[in-house]
Amino acid sequence: MSKEIFNPTRFNKSDNPDFDQVLEAHLARRSVLKGGLGLGAMATFGAFGLAGCNSSSSDTPAPTVSKAKLGFNSIAGSKTDAVSVPEGYSAQVLAPWGQPLTDRASAWQADGSNNAVDQENAMGMHHDGLHFFPLNDSGSDGLLCVNHEYIDQNALHPTGSDADANGVRSSVDQIRKEINAHGVAVVRIQLQDNGQWKVVDNDPLNRRYTGATTMDISGPLAYSDKLATPFSPDGSQARGTLNNCGNGYTPWGTYLTCEENWPGYFINTGTITDDQERIGISTSGTGRYGWETLAGNAEERVDEFSRFNVTPSGSSAMDDYRNEANGHGFIVEIDPYTANSRAVKRTALGRFRHEGCTFGKLVAGQPISFYSGHDSRFEYMYKFVSAAAWDPADANASDRLAMGDKYMDEGTLYVAKFDADGVGSWLPLSMDGATQDGGSLSDHFDSLEDIILNTAGAADLVGATPMDRPEWCAVDPITGAVYLTLTNNTRRNETTGTNPANPRLNNKFGHVIRWDEGDSVNEFTWDIFVFGSDANGDAATNLSGLNEFNQFASPDGLSFDQRGILWIQTDNGASEVTSYTNDQMLAVVPSTITDDEGNLDTINADNQGELRRFFVGPNGCEVTGFTITPDYTTMFVSIQHPGNWPYSSNAAEATPAGVNIRPRAALVAIRKNDGSPLGV
Repeated sequence: MSKEIFNPTRFNKSDNPDFDQVLEAHLARRSVLKGGLGLGAMATFGAFGLAGCNSSSSDTPAPTVSKAKLGFNSIAGSKTDAVSVPEGYSAQVLAPWGQPLTDRASAWQADGSNNAVDQENAMGMHHDGLHFFPLNDSGSDGLLCVNHEYIDQNALHPTGSDADANGVRSSVDQIRKEINAHGVAVVRIQLQDNGQWKVVDNDPLNRRYTGATTMDISGPLAYSDKLATPFSPDGSQARGTLNNCGNGYTPWGTYLTCEENWPGYFINTGTITDDQERIGISTSGTGRYGWETLAGNAEERVDEFSRFNVTPSGSSAMDDYRNEANGHGFIVEIDPYTANSRAVKRTALGRFRHEGCTFGKLVAGQPISFYSGHDSRFEYMYKFVSAAAWDPADANASDRLAMGDKYMDEGTLYVAKFDADGVGSWLPLSMDGATQDGGSLSDHFDSLEDIILNTAGAADLVGATPMDRPEWCAVDPITGAVYLTLTNNTRRNETTGTNPANPRLNNKFGHVIRWDEGDSVNEFTWDIFVFGSDANGDAATNLSGLNEFNQFASPDGLSFDQRGILWIQTDNGASEVTSYTNDQMLAVVPSTITDDEGNLDTINADNQGELRRFFVGPNGCEVTGFTITPDYTTMFVSIQHPGNWPYSSNAAEATPAGVNIRPRAALVAIRKNDGSPLGV
């Protein structure tokens, strides 16, 4: 989630042991084991494979090591209205906010005067997670699916929002434009002979999924009366997808977009339900942008604004929109290759503030696991394990959404508990899931539907470990180890009262944790891969020995390419680092970082040079979202909420001093000047 819209309110009121308490004990033992706990010992613990597989560790070979070696020198930090890349690389601005996708959109206007119809048919605002879907083997022609997380009203409209002092809105077109600036874009791009990428104008596959697009409900909550609204009386559909931050993709070629910081769009000024209180539905004032304040306007169509007010006002769900928010907070699946296909909300994977959705290493005949974090302070890490076993033939299925039905609608949802000895447990969120009081979730919930609607509340009851804002997750294609960014948590000092300079307690810099699945679906072992810090941090802060050329804070976006290179992106909030550099992207090859015995090691003072800064974004931005072409010659990243950029199509060209432009979130296409695979 962008720090621009981060809500510091703590919604988890449980007294489950905080992660800092577990981390404190873990670090004490870790020093005894020479920094090699967990993943250092995991080579003998079990296969780095699919979550939940029942393979025996007795005949498991040692982890394979990536052949990739980083071929660039770490670059210096940057504080300019431009991007920075290593020597021998170039960066191009591609598909910025407002670029038309169909001929129903007018050209983008620098004064912000495009209307709602234009926005519905153009790139949305604040690009975030993305994925490239090739249309040929080389990857020179393909589709990009791009998340649009939220909006900046001052940039979106010529003179900002029309809201009055009470947040009440007056312009129907403004609100429709704002709703249409959210969601997902599908855009076809092609590589030209000059090495530049180009959006294919008005391609039949170009389209938008917005905050108003009709979507199907699938899984346990499909056709539930808990999702029934006047718009969808049978509970089979929901309208729109909001606050799409992290993302994922599937082995069968579909895109997964994640509804993250969505609760603030809705408001309930009446009696609030348990799940609404736990997830953080607004209870006073207006929704985030006040869309509901135009309810009843003469121009309103099909309750398009009324639906954001979920206050019960009638005798049943057919008389108001009390259930509207129940259709949000899910993983949404999109088939990019099929024009006009309906997006599907996969409810079996839980309802919370999803930050990413990543599948585990595939093993034929074994179930698929999907990992997703809940991006808030003191929230949890989740895993969904499919009931169906993976069939490699399904990777080439023509009906891709049917594969989503097969693997994502039935299975078991788990939440993580991290123990102090470097092992952990996945706790099932099912009716018979054991709770801390010695009972089961069936003592607290009437059905699986209710558990899903209040996933976080169920996780409280079973004793999950509160984490430091679990964000993006990535799986090493070489070893199968799972990595997770824990962005930060500066509130830990308020409950522990410890020294705020100690990152184990007042975690302002964040860290990256990793784990390996065990021999059963409920087991895993874990370690801390790297701690964020400034280069001048003391020994208690700079636990990974970082220097000027790899110091970072607030790790956020996280992705592996198929060569085994891990790309770490930041949404920095620590002044010690922001004073030196803008948000950035670093690279490392984890499978090659080993101790003297050949076991996987953590980043430390002896090997920290293997973590290298590859990219720095322009002033004011967050660097987020990662994808790469199959031939590894082009990388695409998202630049969100830049301050005064881009000045031209050359992403590395700085905006001249004294020149102010309307900032535009955009993609950056990064290539080596000689066209060879990048990063190595």
